[in-house]
Amino acid sequence: MALPAIAPYAPPTQAELPKARGPWQPRRDRLALLVHDMQRYFCRIYPQDAPLAPVVGNIARLIHAARAAGVPVFYTAQKGDQFRPDRGLQADLWGPGMQAVPEHEQILPELAPASGDIVLVKHRYSAFQRSNLEHLMRARGRDQLMICGIYAHIGCLATAAEAFQRDIEAFAVADAQADFSREKHDLAMEWIAATCGVPLSSRQALDALAASKAQSCA
Repeated sequence: MALPAIAPYAPPTQAELPKARGPWQPRRDRLALLVHDMQRYFCRIYPQDAPLAPVVGNIARLIHAARAAGVPVFYTAQKGDQFRPDRGLQADLWGPGMQAVPEHEQILPELAPASGDIVLVKHRYSAFQRSNLEHLMRARGRDQLMICGIYAHIGCLATAAEAFQRDIEAFAVADAQADFSREKHDLAMEWIAATCGVPLSSRQALDALAASKAQSCA
């Protein structure tokens, strides 16, 4: 039930991304950025090189660009020492989860939330479950969600799927996500592209965040 040890792999490049079924384009004035589960507990199973190091660098650039553009930045973070009935079926698959200590709960310092960012307590795979993410997005006039973080084929994919079911356009930033393996990473991008969202490279995501308001509304 423990998290697996992860071998190094290179995240997909822009040229390797599957073509999305949906026609959506990211627009700065409609976007929110979600930094999904980038806590020490989940990141500790990666080697220090690929894919974690480049993914963290890409997420940091996205966060900086989003803040500069006035795009809301949301984070998800689980709490440690979860009450077993509250943890539910996740305990059957993953065990008791993290402990309530900084070495587990802390979001990576290089991605730390800033004043004005919103940190949501994570309860299930999808960031929408038992949170007010949708309400907070709608209150800010946002109906597009750019998703980065871990793990691509679990929480990131589940969040994209639920965004679609709430009529929120989802964008999975492929090289700003990491997974258990390149195979599972590719599976996530292919499933999202075929069913519920649009895979992007971080370069495409940064271009969208940098677009002027006039361009964004065009």
